[in-house]
This record gives sequence, C-alpha cells and structure tokens, in this order.
Amino acid sequence: MTSPVQLIRPRRFGDARGWFTEVYNRDTFAAMGIETVFVQDNHSLSAPVHTLRGLHFQTPPRGQDKLVRCVRGRIFDVAVDVRRGSPTYGQWVGAELSAENGHQLFVPIGFAHGFLTLEPDCEVSYKCSDTYAPDHDGGIRWDDPALKAVDGEAGGIAWPMPAGVEPELSAKDRVQPLLVDFDSPFAYDGRPLAPLA
Repeated sequence: MTSPVQLIRPRRFGDARGWFTEVYNRDTFAAMGIETVFVQDNHSLSAPVHTLRGLHFQTPPRGQDKLVRCVRGRIFDVAVDVRRGSPTYGQWVGAELSAENGHQLFVPIGFAHGFLTLEPDCEVSYKCSDTYAPDHDGGIRWDDPALKAVDGEAGGIAWPMPAGVEPELSAKDRVQPLLVDFDSPFAYDGRPLAPLA
C-alpha cells in the first residue's frame, strides 16, 4: 500500500542543449496509484525569502488533489494529515522542491498543504483536481505546536528558518485555526501517512 502523499522524482533527459522531462503522464501516474484528473493549473511568485503560504485545503465536495513543483528557486513543501479517524491525524511530511532537483509532491484531498520559500523570487506551479471554490477554502495554523512529524515527536512543523526569523505571511494565514479547533470534514480512506520514500 502506497502512502497517500508521494514524492515524485521525474527523470530528466539531458544533452548539450539542456534537458527535457515529463511533468505529468496519466499512465505513469496511474501506475503509481495516482488516478487524479487535473482541471486547473496555478502558478505563484513569492518575492521575499521565507515567505510561507499555508496550511491550506478545500473542503468537500470541492476538495483538491495537488501536484506541486517549484519552477524557480527552492521551497520546503509540506503536507499535514487532516483526515478524521486517521491514525496519522495531525502528522506531517515535507520535502525540498527546487527548480534544480525537479521533484514534485503529490498532496491528496484530506491533507493541508503549505510551503516556505528558501530563496528570494520563488515560483511554484501546481495542478489541482478541482477549481478554486472560495466557499470551501480552509486551513490550519502553520505554527501549530500539536503537529508532529510522521516519524517523530510533536512540536510543530520543522520549517527550515533561521532562529528568530518570522516568515512573511498573508493576513489570512496569521489567523487560521489550530488543529484542536478544527472539525475535519475529511474521511480516512484506510491509507496512513508514511515517510516520503
């Protein structure tokens, strides 16, 4: 059984001109257990280093699977299990995605998603399985101390920021609820979160 959140490392084919890669191929993804149909592509620019966007999701029936990649700079990308009844509820996994490594993170419905920029002028592109629905927009606090690593202790997400540095946040992300105050509408599908392979 595969973990619901997956780190994907597309192969690059290079020569003297540069390289080519397949970002998404329906058949390849289906072989990995990802049968999502994507209907919207988003692209963001975060100018200041240590910009933090998250932790976000859309609630049912407008939930979104996401396929996230960084096309300029570097980010630390995170997914938090918010599926009611999950044995890994409140646990997170994270990975560095960069323009250089080309890695992608698949974040399914039932997970809060966020990222921290590690360089100035980061651009992030991600595919979604549903269009934006503001009435279903939700989130939890980026710095909730109750969150714990999937293979570690509680104490919050280990965002890679220097001590004493505060991230750049939107007004919305400053006031998201804590996990303890969140009544999850997401159901557990029988697949616990696992460390990223």
